[in-house]
Amino acid sequence: MKVLITGVSGMIGSALAAALRERGDIPIGVSRSGKGSVGWDPARGVLDSGALDGVDAVVHLAGKRIFPPFTSGRRKAILDSRVDGTRLIADAVAAHRPSVFISGSAIGYYGSRGDEVLTESSAPGTGFLADVTVAWEAAAQAAIDAGVRTVFLRSGLVLHRSGGLLPLLSIPVKLGLAGPIGGGRQWWSWTSLEDEVRAILHCIDGDLSGPVNVAAPGVVRNRAFFETLAKHLRRPAILPLPAFAIRLILGRTAADDLVLTSQKVSSQALADSGFEFRHPSLAEALAAG
Repeated sequence: MKVLITGVSGMIGSALAAALRERGDIPIGVSRSGKGSVGWDPARGVLDSGALDGVDAVVHLAGKRIFPPFTSGRRKAILDSRVDGTRLIADAVAAHRPSVFISGSAIGYYGSRGDEVLTESSAPGTGFLADVTVAWEAAAQAAIDAGVRTVFLRSGLVLHRSGGLLPLLSIPVKLGLAGPIGGGRQWWSWTSLEDEVRAILHCIDGDLSGPVNVAAPGVVRNRAFFETLAKHLRRPAILPLPAFAIRLILGRTAADDLVLTSQKVSSQALADSGFEFRHPSLAEALAAG
């Protein structure tokens, strides 16, 4: 099987490519340089001709890194990179019709929802990242209209020591300067990198379509997240950071959407399709990587 991957140089994309090669499939990377892979430029609407020739599946993971501060320029870049890139790939998918199109998304779709259990049927929320994610998924409509099985991978915080937010969250813990943020009662939904990749392979091989949440069963409150991380790193996590302080550091929008948001996500679609998380608890995920 040939699988085209955008964002192949990122943490998830590179791990996915390795897993595909390990099982005998052929990953084909998409990059702006085009060196050793397919070239593209989403902002200009350019994708190498024949990029999808002979491709069985497309996994779209590319997008500007979501990182504060959320200045007006950064917010535009975050939105445009996702909408432009998804629309470009979706148009190519519609023309070539591979067996499946998996388009990266995020649990940011749901906004901050307190203690509400969020499944794939839950309505979209409010806030910058919710608006981005709704537009992001809508940009894939061409693939759906063409009859291609399309999956929206609504991922939680993907944990691995090699990248993403975990190394950044670990820094204050290692210095003994971490603790619950904003009261610590907000729910944080996460998954290990290994389970994220396994979920993508499950979606490639199976028959799921539409939104698919990827969040381990062991969703925890912010306070428990830092307590577990501190125990893993053998450090204390006793210094609380009030909401007003994190808003001063990150800006209100970034703080509210990234850190103070509460999302208790259930991976109902994966469970119903027979998928089981290899690392269901946070302690297991941290120990694994």
